[in-house]
Amino acid sequence: MTSLSDTTKLSASARDFIDEGFFHGLIAQPFDRGAFREALAKSMAKEALSVEETAALLAAEGADEVETLFDSARRLKRDVYGNRIVLFAPLYLGNECVNDCAYCAFRRSNREVVRRTLAPEDIRAQVEVLVDKGHKRLILVFGEHPRYDAEFIGRCVRQVYAIRSGHGEIRRVNINAAPLDHEGFATVKEAGIGTYQVFQETYHHGTYRAVHGQNTRKGDYSWRLDALARAMEAGCDDVGIGALFGLYDWRFETLGLVAHALHLQKHYGVGPHTISFPRLRPAQGVSLDDTYKVGDPEFKRLVAILRLAVPYTGMILTAREPPALRREVMAFGVSQIDAGTRIELGGYTEGGPEQAVDREQFHIGDVRPLDDVMRDLLTDGYIPSFCTACYRLGRTGEHFMEFAIPGFIQNLCTPNALTTLHEYLVDYASPETREAGRRLIRDELAKLPEGPRKTELIDRLRRIEETEERDLYL
Repeated sequence: MTSLSDTTKLSASARDFIDEGFFHGLIAQPFDRGAFREALAKSMAKEALSVEETAALLAAEGADEVETLFDSARRLKRDVYGNRIVLFAPLYLGNECVNDCAYCAFRRSNREVVRRTLAPEDIRAQVEVLVDKGHKRLILVFGEHPRYDAEFIGRCVRQVYAIRSGHGEIRRVNINAAPLDHEGFATVKEAGIGTYQVFQETYHHGTYRAVHGQNTRKGDYSWRLDALARAMEAGCDDVGIGALFGLYDWRFETLGLVAHALHLQKHYGVGPHTISFPRLRPAQGVSLDDTYKVGDPEFKRLVAILRLAVPYTGMILTAREPPALRREVMAFGVSQIDAGTRIELGGYTEGGPEQAVDREQFHIGDVRPLDDVMRDLLTDGYIPSFCTACYRLGRTGEHFMEFAIPGFIQNLCTPNALTTLHEYLVDYASPETREAGRRLIRDELAKLPEGPRKTELIDRLRRIEETEERDLYL
């Protein structure tokens, strides 16, 4: 197990940047209306907040101030991302694990869970089903086990990219797996991955030790905290951070996420591509401690505050949450969601109507099929997007920020979102979803100014409708 004393394997920026005393001091400070307004003004200018400025937002608990947070987050999200919501699906490839995380059904001591690693033929079957439903973006999820090394992950990524079914294929493969060393990250980058996610789970040191143990791979807090810095040094310029809310004080974890984003920005010129904020969920063979349970009111606040603190970072809301809550918080922060989700090993081909609890990591709250999610998004005025253009045109990492910070992201992404939506409508949608989607596309085209960009977009939509051409991105 590697620690901060083993500097040969850590990043050049390796240090423990989580100052617990400082964080707790900030959380204990009373609400300061002036600091609150100054932090909001900085957010609305699309500037990232400091940890101290984020704490000024966390201190707002009055009804008027909380509504101000929500309204500001709605406006900021609309200004930066427009009305697009990016969709993806998780695909669990293996749940063998050497760790013993107290909150996870896949922990090594849990005898109630069925262990499995998907064979190449199983992976093909899962991906074909997902492609045939209309998915274009996947996140591959692995337990932490010696067999799931960088070479194995790389082979899985290459296989997924090679699969074709009808008009469809997977155009973006992200990874959620264990921390790697520099060589490992370079290997998976070479396979063509998108974002590599490593969640710290909890930034509180004592809680981290308590829920992970010290005699496990995951028990090394520092090795995990440094993981995405190593990834960036190895060439992975898109990385994702996250915390599992409910393990410790939600305000502390929010500050930890912001501190992590600022650390990456300071040392590598760009912060995380995505932030995830899942809440603890029931799981097979797991007994949850409710001491730090995050209720819906606090959850909505933390989503809004994260959006305001990190204006240009993608925010992922998973199917852990029920549909009604997902619908509500999408408005003020979220830019990506999963849909049609199954988290059992083999669940997309072998699962019945109900989730198989002995093969899933946790219970999910939103079990709607992809087409139902698409139709609900369209009804609410969102553009469901499967766009992957930026990644294949090199608009990632620092280059992505060059486009995003001036606000160009809407101009580049809205046309691409509409073409990927139109692909879905033509190739996969139910009649009801197809009609809702066509109405939205007509409305969005009416908003666009006349000119070459609009003319080109209309021509691409026509070609998708009338020909076999697909993947017509700008």
